[in-house]
Amino acid sequence: MANPAEEIAQLRKQIEAYNYHYYVLDDPRVPDAEYDRCMQALIALETQHPQLHSDLSPTQRVGGEVREGFAQIQHELPMLSLDNAFDNQALYDFDQRVRDRLNSQSQQCYVAEPKLDGLAVSLLYENGILQHAATRGDGTTGENITHNVRTIRSVPLQLRGDDWPQRLEVRGEIYMPKAGFEQLNQRARERGEKTFMNPRNAAAGSLRQLDSSVTAQRPLEMCCYGVGIVEGGQMAGEHYQQLMQLHQWGFRISQDMQLLEGVEACIAYCQTLEEKRGDLAFDIDGIVFKVNDLSLQQRLGFVAKAPRWAIAYKFPAQEEITVLHDVEFQVGRTGAITPVARLQPVLVGGVTVSNATLHNADEIERLGVRIGDSVVIRRAGDVIPQIVSVLIERRPENSQAIVFPSHCPVCGAEVERVEGEVVTRCTGGISCSAQSKQAIRHFASRKAMDIDGLGDKLVEQLVDANLLQSIADIYTLEFDALLALERMGEKSANNLLAAIEKSKLTSLARFLYALGIREVGEATAQALANHFMQLEALQSATVEQLLEVDDVGPIVAEHLINFFANSNNQLILQQLIDRGIHWPAIVRNEQAQPLSGKTIVLTGNLSSMSRAEVKERLQQLGAKVTGSVSAKTDLVIAGEAAGSKLSKALSLGIEVINEAALQELLGAQ
Repeated sequence: MANPAEEIAQLRKQIEAYNYHYYVLDDPRVPDAEYDRCMQALIALETQHPQLHSDLSPTQRVGGEVREGFAQIQHELPMLSLDNAFDNQALYDFDQRVRDRLNSQSQQCYVAEPKLDGLAVSLLYENGILQHAATRGDGTTGENITHNVRTIRSVPLQLRGDDWPQRLEVRGEIYMPKAGFEQLNQRARERGEKTFMNPRNAAAGSLRQLDSSVTAQRPLEMCCYGVGIVEGGQMAGEHYQQLMQLHQWGFRISQDMQLLEGVEACIAYCQTLEEKRGDLAFDIDGIVFKVNDLSLQQRLGFVAKAPRWAIAYKFPAQEEITVLHDVEFQVGRTGAITPVARLQPVLVGGVTVSNATLHNADEIERLGVRIGDSVVIRRAGDVIPQIVSVLIERRPENSQAIVFPSHCPVCGAEVERVEGEVVTRCTGGISCSAQSKQAIRHFASRKAMDIDGLGDKLVEQLVDANLLQSIADIYTLEFDALLALERMGEKSANNLLAAIEKSKLTSLARFLYALGIREVGEATAQALANHFMQLEALQSATVEQLLEVDDVGPIVAEHLINFFANSNNQLILQQLIDRGIHWPAIVRNEQAQPLSGKTIVLTGNLSSMSRAEVKERLQQLGAKVTGSVSAKTDLVIAGEAAGSKLSKALSLGIEVINEAALQELLGAQ
């Protein structure tokens, strides 16, 4: 067994290092749970070996040291910390201690407040005007952050009303809401700057800016939880009512605060709040329970560094340390390749986590993470766990770099990353089994091959039963195999096979759209069909030839080249043709495409044809059909109840025709 003196000395040194990085440098090195474990271990050892007591031990202090660059402020009343409870039994013990000390076995009234994960501050008001703001610091001396706090809109510069004490010290937590934190980190990523580990770290870093204009741009909030100095006036005799007074004077208080009778109600509140923790707009790491009656608080008093009348119930940590064993690359339904970290299993937020997302190649580079590293993972609510930082000092000598694949790990096709995007994608498209379900759904959709009855649920069944592996397999489905599926009757099977047979006669434009080539929508598919007229001509087209087509730019051209160059895609295309997919030949002449170069907008209700049918007919005649009216619009077709598009067309002097004229236009072609 280790020497107790050496073990205590090592823990003190480790905790002081954690304090320095967290409170002084705003650069936390470990999750709160790791810090708590070290502190609890030190407390236990010092309790077992009282002869090793030292006033310099971190157990005798409240927080960190005052940071250089800020003036110091002496707290007139110390800002003490709270004892912690990590389970229900600890709450029962706390309640029993309270009742024993008060010599009363009746149920106590407690105020329950969510424990916001931010930075504790003290605000001093004189005659209703904010005089200064200070961090908690070491509990007796804090940093003067007045100029920064004045930028926070939820901090009143002048108190509302006129019944406040002449001198009033308000204490609370300054924090950053989750949405603001995500936006702040996103802007940092876009500028290539370092991101914050969590909202608490972001709030602390924002408050300690020497330039208050930087703080003013940060989405900080302040929620008060109590008072310190009160002079020249009276306040309510209950903690709950004091918070209500502060609210009337202009302070934010917790909307989730509750007044509870007895410890059982406190435990029920813990369960309720922990369940909704992930849905809150801000991070909390627990709940603070306080005896409501202030006269009872005075009777209970304090221990060395904490009040006897309050306790902090800590939730399971949302951040933990574990080891990254490997990285696997998953292919999503759109071809996006996502690196997934395989971790040494660890309990985070009450859930065992063994996987975490690494998002993309840029995130791997930003983190500087390697296989074998000790990493900090974060899990908030139902959000997928993610790696937020790397403990470089723990990196083993045999760590390995993470290499992003150059080919799809599922189908072997090349991967691509479009300039300006962070996502790397498989170019396999319809030939990639990882994308098969999405590809089949799209292929069968109404605007594509229009296979009635082949909906999402049936596609799931067919793929899971290995009856469909690619879109070409649709045309090999047999009656007996369909009939064996759950909830598939003879009539449904026959109807599906009839719809599949009917879909074999289509148009080149519909077929191209059905293939699901990236960035190739209905209009682009029609433009490609009109320009090349034959599938073979499109397949062999060069980039230069593709760029001659309206709606085709360099990115779309690259997607087309990659798609048709893929040998697996070529095989599936040939299978589709061999299994009966065909379309009428397109003949290019002025009579066949009299609307070439025209931009047309449809609006209102049409009675003789659906808008989808009209759109397809117009596109076959060479028109470009768009959804909005602009100066570039050549013609507007207005049905019944046409609205704002018709009004805009008339104001721009654009030609407008009704449904009867539309029939003449289509019938004349």
